[in-house]
Amino acid sequence: MMLNKGDKVSVLDEAINGTVVSVKNKEVLIETEDGFLMTFFVNELLKMQDSSNLMNSIKRINLEEISKEKTEPKPRSFVKEKKDKREIAAPEFDLHIEKLVPNKRGMSNYDILTLQTETAKRHIEFAIRNRIPKIVFIHGVGEGILKAELDFLLGRYDGIDFQDANYQKYGLGATEVYIKQNNK
Repeated sequence: MMLNKGDKVSVLDEAINGTVVSVKNKEVLIETEDGFLMTFFVNELLKMQDSSNLMNSIKRINLEEISKEKTEPKPRSFVKEKKDKREIAAPEFDLHIEKLVPNKRGMSNYDILTLQTETAKRHIEFAIRNRIPKIVFIHGVGEGILKAELDFLLGRYDGIDFQDANYQKYGLGATEVYIKQNNK
């Protein structure tokens, strides 16, 4: 089977569909319907609707090569850029005061910090109630007071783990919160 850029494909043995972005040797880069880029071998993909393109029927991989590929188990060395289950679109909450109130004039630092921690607390309790496994708080770097306050708040909950969020994505200004779902 010959794949071309733009072909719709389905991954064998996995519930993933996507569109071919590029083909290099026997490796095919696809963009999944969720927008992730993933690489598979040609023999792991099934072409969806066969466009009535004559070139497709002319360019066929000979059967010998296919049977050879089936007998030689190849290491699955595809670069899966799909995030693991905990990564799936974690809700992000920006605790910067500008995002919380239209105007902070007249608010003391204490008022600001109180509003930020109350907001964080509401989001944590909502996530626990609704069994949301992970949320991200964006607190910025600053002097670290909000982060310290957030760490203190998170430390008071049972069944919650937290860590600095992905550095590439957020720099040092965010915290990831994991809510363990086995309670209840």
